[in-house]
Amino acid sequence: MMEEVKKEERSLNFLEEIIEEDLKNGKYKSIVTRFPPEPNGYLHIGHASSICLNFGLTQKYPGYTNLRFDDTNPETEDTEYVDSIKEDIHWLGFEWKNEHYASDYFDTLYEYAIKLIKKGLAYVDDSSSEEIAAMKGTPTEPGKNSPYRGRPVDENLSLFERMKNGEFPDGSRTLRAKIDMAHINMLMRDPILYRIKHAHHHQTGDKWCIYPMYDFAHGQSDSIEQVTHSICTLEFVPHRELYDWLIEKLEIYPSHQYEFARRNINYTVTSKRKLLQLVNEKHVDGWDDPRMPTISGLRRRGYTPESIRDFCDRIGVAKRENMVDVGLLEFCVREHLNKISLRRMVVFDPLKVVITNYTGQEEILHSENNPEDEQGGTREIPFSAELYIEREDFMEIPPKKYFRLAPGQMVRLKSAYIIKCEEVVKDEAGHVTEVRCTYIPESKSGSDTSGINVKGTLHWVSVRHAITAEVRLYDRLFKVEDPTDEEGDFKEYLNSDSLQVLPCVYAEPSMKNAVAGDRYQFIRKGYFVLDKDSTSAQLVFNKTVGLKDAWAKEVKKG
Repeated sequence: MMEEVKKEERSLNFLEEIIEEDLKNGKYKSIVTRFPPEPNGYLHIGHASSICLNFGLTQKYPGYTNLRFDDTNPETEDTEYVDSIKEDIHWLGFEWKNEHYASDYFDTLYEYAIKLIKKGLAYVDDSSSEEIAAMKGTPTEPGKNSPYRGRPVDENLSLFERMKNGEFPDGSRTLRAKIDMAHINMLMRDPILYRIKHAHHHQTGDKWCIYPMYDFAHGQSDSIEQVTHSICTLEFVPHRELYDWLIEKLEIYPSHQYEFARRNINYTVTSKRKLLQLVNEKHVDGWDDPRMPTISGLRRRGYTPESIRDFCDRIGVAKRENMVDVGLLEFCVREHLNKISLRRMVVFDPLKVVITNYTGQEEILHSENNPEDEQGGTREIPFSAELYIEREDFMEIPPKKYFRLAPGQMVRLKSAYIIKCEEVVKDEAGHVTEVRCTYIPESKSGSDTSGINVKGTLHWVSVRHAITAEVRLYDRLFKVEDPTDEEGDFKEYLNSDSLQVLPCVYAEPSMKNAVAGDRYQFIRKGYFVLDKDSTSAQLVFNKTVGLKDAWAKEVKKG
């Protein structure tokens, strides 16, 4: 069961073991971590794991975490993404000590590059990207030295300065490290350190037309900030050797890189490139579409920061990649929302119920806001002779063991009375338009003296007092577990039923006071949150998650 996934007392993960040993033996008195996103898209649930890990370590151990934007690729980066990233981290409940940008260090990185050139460890290469790739070799065959590898230091210094001054077009020259073209690690075969890009940068404007590659900016930025534990995902394992080589040759602060396994989640994609496709091609309504795995999308859908942090804690930190069931994420939010959500009655597909023996005098009933919260209080619910119930809660010819409303059968109305179906009204086409019932006056919830026991309880709203709203029922964006592992375009596996809009549902009148951030359990329906599209004239609610895992049932059927 899902409940068994969480352990109150968990053992240390391998990173915590490393940190505890480092602190114990005096290697560090405190630690420094960093979260280094590239501002070329919105953060997603995969980033949440890295955020919780980096910030969580410096909450547990003495030290602090920096936020550093890896902004070395000006063509794809934007301040919109910078702002969204900062908002997401704050929303998740974390605070960074220093806000940095890799571009803050462009002057220093340029000086580092000159230092490598002067040491004979870097050279300017006139080869095209295709020529460089052809010289790279294969994992089993050594590469070939560039014809420009032997350039004198003075010539390299002059050409590199001219690159900086904008004398050459894009792609015409690069600066490469001089390491070993026969190295077993292909990333060590004279990697590119700088390339020419005449592009406007969101931070530095048009000051630079050469930009450092990630591998050159990453470790050096860590070193400048004196990051003690630079935590990356497993795909950066081959990069660690270059990370260490550059720090060693530059003789700068020895930051160290550690890798943990990325956690892939089924029924979704987390590639920024693919997510951008979904946005640009209008398959979703922006980066914060509630079906997107982005943190802003999850927030708009009604996920809580507590539930996402809980999810990240449950999946833990490991050295081996695996697929995580999105059902665990849904379980985490369902568990948290059950504790904090206000209970409300909302009817999606109304059928009118007329209580023929009710005096016609309306009364105010009371119902608890949340049975899980002792301090939650109660709310007022108007009751009258005309009500709406869900159409699916009535059957004219019911099967055996049907405990909802049917001719001659009794049910309890939530927080109200027991009613009995006496008559069914139909239109000319034979469709049921109204159900006429009688009620038991002595059966009022909280003071029931009728002695009648019924097995079914229905939610309802008073016809005259009900307010209308729009409800958006969201489901998983993809219909297969791993859309990127299937043949063809991943977009072919989009779930066409991932959004269903109910333009007019009926809600109890207390819902008119709904405000952004309030979480609701629509009784017997699921958990919902007010959407940003709401207005005073038209409330809009997003479904966060159902009361139960409907997908698990489908899997069992299959």
